[in-house]
Amino acid sequence: MNTRKAQLEAFNRLLDIMDELREKCPWDRKQTNESLRTLSIEEIYELSDAIIENDSDEIKKELGDVFLHLVFYSKIASEQGQFDVADVLNSICDKLIHRHPHIYGEVQADTEEKVLQNWEKLKLKEGNKSVLSGVPSSLPAMVKAYRIQDKVKGVGFEFENSEQVFEKIQEEIIEFKNEPNPIDKEMEFGDILFSLINYGRFVGINADDALEKSNKKFIKRFQILEEIAQEKGLILGEMTLNQLDDLWNLAKIR
Repeated sequence: MNTRKAQLEAFNRLLDIMDELREKCPWDRKQTNESLRTLSIEEIYELSDAIIENDSDEIKKELGDVFLHLVFYSKIASEQGQFDVADVLNSICDKLIHRHPHIYGEVQADTEEKVLQNWEKLKLKEGNKSVLSGVPSSLPAMVKAYRIQDKVKGVGFEFENSEQVFEKIQEEIIEFKNEPNPIDKEMEFGDILFSLINYGRFVGINADDALEKSNKKFIKRFQILEEIAQEKGLILGEMTLNQLDDLWNLAKIR
């Protein structure tokens, strides 16, 4: 691993390159916060993919892209006289110190739960009108559900054990099955998903990560199924469900 001096030199090198690109490169000079926004979202998803795949080389590469975007936003802001990268970093340092009084103050918090509870109480004291006000509205629904549940846990709104959460899932499934109104049935289906996400969180499983791993597994197996069908001279759209099921079972063991 690099020394702290080498780390700071590398960060300073990135700042120098950003200055030069912003001055000399037509593409970099043209960029704005708005034009970078969707690209930044894409970079975060690429980082997420690398983390799910546990690919350290890709994680390093994607972290570099994210660092670039953070420096880019800070550079644009400094040009507009709003703030610079030092202001950004000092802001998060001040926030971390304030939000960790059990490290930098006299507050006692020796468990993760107590830390989270202190965190939410501090944010309410800072002026947040709701525990949930910090949950971005644009988050994907599954990620948002997880964050909502994690947030309210910080103020004690939590089931006592996983069995209670599982019972809630069963209750929601019954309500879904018995609901005749299509609009209300959709809501009941959402309640099932919300409860499943909550159960996963309760037992240490991130539902979004779990579903993405299942997506990747399905894609891989279905592509193998397609290869087997091609080897056998079969056309997917002309096969029966039983034939497809047989190929699926072959794909699982190949």
